[in-house]
Amino acid sequence: MNKFKSLLLLTTLGLFGISPISWAEGNFIQLTQQQFDNIGIKLSKLAPASHIPLFTAPAKVVVPPAHEFIVSTSQAGLVIKMNASVGDKVEKGEVLGLINSPDLLTLQGNYLKTVGALKLASATYNRDKKLLKEGVISGRSEQEAFSLYNAAMIEANEAKQLLQLAGLTAADVKQLDSTGRLVSQISIRSPITGRVIERMAVSGTHVDPMSPLYRVANLDELWLEINIPQDYIDDIKIGDKVQVENTLVEAEIKVLGQSVNPENQTILSRAVIRDNPSSVRIGQKVTIQHLQTSDAETYLLPDAAIAHNDGKTYVFIRDKGGFKISPVTILGKQSDGSVVTGNFSGNEEIAMNNAVALKANWLGLGSGE
Repeated sequence: MNKFKSLLLLTTLGLFGISPISWAEGNFIQLTQQQFDNIGIKLSKLAPASHIPLFTAPAKVVVPPAHEFIVSTSQAGLVIKMNASVGDKVEKGEVLGLINSPDLLTLQGNYLKTVGALKLASATYNRDKKLLKEGVISGRSEQEAFSLYNAAMIEANEAKQLLQLAGLTAADVKQLDSTGRLVSQISIRSPITGRVIERMAVSGTHVDPMSPLYRVANLDELWLEINIPQDYIDDIKIGDKVQVENTLVEAEIKVLGQSVNPENQTILSRAVIRDNPSSVRIGQKVTIQHLQTSDAETYLLPDAAIAHNDGKTYVFIRDKGGFKISPVTILGKQSDGSVVTGNFSGNEEIAMNNAVALKANWLGLGSGE
């Protein structure tokens, strides 16, 4: 295998027209402009890395319980219209659907009866109060009238609240009071401003009381439920940052579970996504990287810029007439490269590719392979 690698590198260098003899010396590689152009090396400044990826773990995107609602009907009836579809944005109070309910007619009839009884009880009580002042009736009669008035008021309030629970607004109840006209349709309204994430009924079907019709959620904030391997329990704490792989989505650890799942030996932690929540979706299974802060100056480099030899790692810094070889320490791996630290000023130009070809010439074509 070593002979094959050496032959491959020699062939590659030959194609580029590079003579490895005499242009690699110590920790410096001499390279003419023509040789530089033939290899096709790309140079770039060091990109600072604010965090070091420590480990990866599986996670699931979920909605905070306080931001998710099931929209249901309180009365049985026939669904005659469904206005919203999955993915639609809805406003608080917006009508999502209509249900034709005979039970609603009964509730309205009961309410009007209790309102009538309340008016009669109120008139009787006011009359008895006047008669008591005039000494026509006893205090006991006035108290009985007051008791009947209170009972009628309680029944009327109860009937009114049942109408509101059924879906009628305060304006609807007021109109019923003034006109006495009964309606058979219940308006199903959104309790929040958010997105419809599930529809659970269709027009033309009969639904029972408390049947779910929609699931609506506010997606301004999402959570990551992370299964952290028990080997890393001591390495993570509240306030740590995690990043969803292959995205710019970052989240902050807010809760750490206090028990270990016996099936997979992980603890459940919760991280809150506050920026770029639209880059992930509810129910999506992702892989996160735990990001650890470091006091050292750290940089993100592509793997093609890093050479390995005898258990150590190196990068190639552009200098007059060639490249200097500089040792680095890899602190963590990411999907787009490695986080390293080394003796850098931060202004160096690094060879971002073809580290294998530069290493071959530095080692004299396979002496270290």
